[in-house]
Amino acid sequence: MAAVKQRRLRSSTVVLGGMGILALTVTSCSSEPDRRCADRNTYEELSKSDCDSTGSGSYYYGGKSSNGRVYDGSFDKSAVDRGGFGCSGTGGG
Repeated sequence: MAAVKQRRLRSSTVVLGGMGILALTVTSCSSEPDRRCADRNTYEELSKSDCDSTGSGSYYYGGKSSNGRVYDGSFDKSAVDRGGFGCSGTGGG
């Protein structure tokens, strides 16, 4: 009887571990990089409303922001590689 209980525990552990790896793969491999609204000339981070059709901002993909400025990314979405576990090196997805 102890062998049956131990076998069930192992198979449950394998299933739960497999589900965790699958969840990690799906959530960390996104085809959409982070985007922020920014001014193309000053790299100043703007509100999202400044990136709609009437605003002066453009979307800045990937990268980070600090002290109101964006860096380590690009205004060209195709130039940003999302990366992540299980992603190809050609732009994610």
